[in-house]
Amino acid sequence: MKNQFKLKKICVRLCLSVFAIFFLSLQIYAQTKPLLKRTTFKTEHIDFGAGGTVSITGAPNGSIAVEGWQKNEVEITADIEVQAETESDLALLAQVNTFVLDENFGHITIQSVGAYDKKYLKSMAKKFPKNLLTMPFRIDYKIKVPAYCDLEINGGHGDLTLSNVEGALRINVLETIAKLDLVGGTISATFGSGTIDVSIPARNWRGRSADIQLASGTMNVQLPQNLSAEIDAKVLRNGQIENSYNILKPRDRTKFTSKLIAAKAGNGGANLSFTVGDGTLKLSGINVIEKQIVKN
Repeated sequence: MKNQFKLKKICVRLCLSVFAIFFLSLQIYAQTKPLLKRTTFKTEHIDFGAGGTVSITGAPNGSIAVEGWQKNEVEITADIEVQAETESDLALLAQVNTFVLDENFGHITIQSVGAYDKKYLKSMAKKFPKNLLTMPFRIDYKIKVPAYCDLEINGGHGDLTLSNVEGALRINVLETIAKLDLVGGTISATFGSGTIDVSIPARNWRGRSADIQLASGTMNVQLPQNLSAEIDAKVLRNGQIENSYNILKPRDRTKFTSKLIAAKAGNGGANLSFTVGDGTLKLSGINVIEKQIVKN
C-alpha cells in the first residue's frame, strides 16, 4: 500500500510538472509571437507668432526633430508606429497612441499620449484591454517653429535634433543621440545618457548663457575659431576632457586639467558651460566657412 501511495504521489507530481512546463511554454510562445506593425501619419499646422513658447513632450520612445523657420506658424508632423498581435488590437492602439494640442495665448503644448498614460486612458478609454497597456509603440516628430521663440522639450528614448532656434530653451531627455546646432538665447539642457553633438558656429553668443549637462556618455563640442565667451568644461567623476580647441586661455589663475577647464576665449562674454558626469567631453574648433560650403 505504501509503495502504491508513493507511486501515485510521484505520478501526481510528474503530471503537475508536465502541466507547468506546458503552461510555461504557452506563455513563452505568446510572448515571442511576432507582432504586427502599423504606422499612421498625423500633421497639424497652427498660426503662431514669434516670441511665444512651444512645449513638446515626446513619447517614451521616439525621435524629436525641431527646426526654426521664418514663418509665423508651427508645423507638426508625426509618424506613429504601434505594434500588436492582431489587426483589431492595432486599431485600438492607433486610437489612443497619438498626440494632443493645447493652445493658449502665446503658448502651444504638444503632448504625447498613449496606453501608458493612465490619466489619459481614464478620460478617453476606460475599458481599454489590460493586455495592450505594455504593447510597444513610438512617435517620431518633425516640428518647425518660428526661429525666435522659447522652447521646452521633454523626451524619453530617441534621437534629438535642434537647429536655428533662438530663445529660452529648456531640454530634458533621458537617453539620446543628440545634435544641437545653437545660435543663441539662454539654454539649459540635461541628458541622461548618450552622445551629444553641440555646434556653436557664431563668433558671439547672442544671449545670456548655455548650460549643457550629460550624466553618462560622450559630449562633442565644436566652437568657432574666433569665439568670444567664457568657457567652463567639467567631467565630474570617471572620464576626461579632450581639448583640441587651442585658443582657450586659463581664467581666474586656474590651470587646465583632464577634469576641469575654466577658460576665456577671445574677449570673453557669455558663459558657456559643458558638464559630463561619467564619460568624455571633447572640445574642438569648427571652421565656419567650411560649414557654410557644406550646407550650400
